[in-house]
Amino acid sequence: MAPRRRVLFISNGIGEDSVGAEIARRLPPGFEVDAYPTLGSGRLYEGVCRIVGPRAELASQGSRVDSGTVARDIAAGGLATIPPGLAFMRRARRQYDHHVVVGDFIGVAGCWLSGIRSITYLDVYKTGYGRPYAAIERWIIGKTCRTVFNRSERLARTLVAAGVDARAAGNVMMDTIPFGDYDAQSRRAHKLAVTLLPGSRDRTAANFALQIAALAEVPDALRPDVFVAVAEGIEPQSLAGAAGLQFHPPTGQEQADLGTLTGRGLTVHLTRGALGNLLAASGLLLSQAGTATIQALGSGKPVITFTRPTDRMKRFREENLLFGEARLLVPAERVALTEAVRALLVDPAEIARLGAIGRQRIGGPGAIDAIIDSLRQ
Repeated sequence: MAPRRRVLFISNGIGEDSVGAEIARRLPPGFEVDAYPTLGSGRLYEGVCRIVGPRAELASQGSRVDSGTVARDIAAGGLATIPPGLAFMRRARRQYDHHVVVGDFIGVAGCWLSGIRSITYLDVYKTGYGRPYAAIERWIIGKTCRTVFNRSERLARTLVAAGVDARAAGNVMMDTIPFGDYDAQSRRAHKLAVTLLPGSRDRTAANFALQIAALAEVPDALRPDVFVAVAEGIEPQSLAGAAGLQFHPPTGQEQADLGTLTGRGLTVHLTRGALGNLLAASGLLLSQAGTATIQALGSGKPVITFTRPTDRMKRFREENLLFGEARLLVPAERVALTEAVRALLVDPAEIARLGAIGRQRIGGPGAIDAIIDSLRQ
């Protein structure tokens, strides 16, 4: 029998962890996989592969939505998390046959600094819109990467021109939408359904409270069914308390069912690990998430996102160069959010038009097969 190939997945965030875990789950026999989630608990790898290495806990939890998060992370001791990470990666350089980085350029830079070479890099961050690769990024990628998988032909061409084996095989995020044991359609009672993605970080409860406040003001004749994709680490009771709703535990046996919330004229269905089920049942989303927003848009569902005065608006503008009209940005105010929801609920044709834009802009699945084929080689 051929020896098993030892592969280390390096990822830096919840969305990136979900991509790495799904690829690891689908690898054929012959691979021995470990995961190094550099930020947070890495719980999405649990039950899939062994979790190794030191993990940083940053004040921002890795979110760069707010202005000044980098400075605050540094002030809170964020720089102290770098030496242990690099020390681990230097040891890992010789312990694995191959290394896969999922995320942004930081993981590649870490490999370069620690002497890891010939990696596979899945750039799930850059879109081909907004800022391109800087010259120093192209140089480090060329020195460090064996193969790069980009989300757009435009990005891949810039790396190919620099002598890098770069490919645009599709959007791997669309291959890794989670489906679970949950029948959303059987819970439908209204003409349209809305899914809420309140996020996965410290503002999740506040985000959810504002989303619920907006939906509670939608006229009865337009009121949709409401579902929530609850991120790992977020407890239903905290959402209920923030929004002034009553929590009811699940009564059935579906593994992804987290129960319901009631009050303010709403029945809110909670799930975890079943975003794909909710996307299939819903017409639009209210989202403060990252990866899940992209997966929703790529599935043909328009998204409404609210922004706060403290947000780094440059990030949102660059994202919307890709998303186009498919993602609507509104102020973090109940009236503005309610009106944006109401305007779409009364216009199914507009929902369909915006959904088509999102599907075309994000790109389809298929990248995961190309990535696995590359790893097998």
